[in-house]
Amino acid sequence: MGKEKDTWIAYIHSLQDRICTAVEASDGKAVFMEDAWTRPEGGGGKTRVISNGAVFEKGGVNTSVVFGEVTDAMRNQLKINGHSWFACGLSLVLHPLNPFVPTVHCNYRMFELYNDKGDCVDRWFGGGTDLTPYYLFEEDARHFHQVYKNACDRFDPEFFPRFKKTCDDYFVNWHRNEERRGIGGIFYDYQRPDENRDVNWWMDFGKACGDSFTEAYLPIVEKRKNQPYTAAHKHWQEIRRGRYTEFNLVHDRGTLFGLKTNGRIESILMSLPPTVRFEYNYQPEPGSEEDKLLQACLHPVDWV
Repeated sequence: MGKEKDTWIAYIHSLQDRICTAVEASDGKAVFMEDAWTRPEGGGGKTRVISNGAVFEKGGVNTSVVFGEVTDAMRNQLKINGHSWFACGLSLVLHPLNPFVPTVHCNYRMFELYNDKGDCVDRWFGGGTDLTPYYLFEEDARHFHQVYKNACDRFDPEFFPRFKKTCDDYFVNWHRNEERRGIGGIFYDYQRPDENRDVNWWMDFGKACGDSFTEAYLPIVEKRKNQPYTAAHKHWQEIRRGRYTEFNLVHDRGTLFGLKTNGRIESILMSLPPTVRFEYNYQPEPGSEEDKLLQACLHPVDWV
């Protein structure tokens, strides 16, 4: 099964290159700095970080190709049973400067599990892309969701509603009355090849979703990046970034996986925003634009 692995690794590195090029063009000022790293237990990755740009205050587009033996921590915390494992994926987060431009997160990955003879005994795919705006523009929300619906519909018309619901139910700060991190997108995990949909089928689906990222996100950036904003808008952005931070540190499975597998801390915590606010019991003015965004996070909307 090495061929499929190689195909996916090549795709992930190509996707990283293409996204970085497009993001740099949109920013117009900052460029990505690459930090190539190796993992003592096996594998490594390419962390690419952009900061202090004209558009993007902080962001990262990371790839990793990692492998190793299954540890007790993985068995206990992650319920992974096998002898050794392999994982390859891309993970990105972009935090814009302008509060009218949304933060975005995207992740696509492949995981394999082997027995002590080196035979692959389990394999699954996961991923998704979701949007975290600070101010709600319904046309932007519709555009973002429509792009992923189009990608999903090419494979199975049941995917988009299913994976949208999974996304709405995953990026949730459960400790805050089921407040969502943002307005969702798609999210899927543990999708295993079978006799109807083989490994190449699931790879093609992951590629279609990965390739949709720039089409879904960058037109929104272009539309909003020059919109004037005030200190009050920035204050609200930092309040909401605090919620983003809470989710990533308390609930996110990817963060927990990285920490439990002796992952690279700088890459894992790359997703955190550069500035955040935690203000005691902060509530937006009822009926305000800030409150409108909050209501969309408390009650998921069918945008398409």
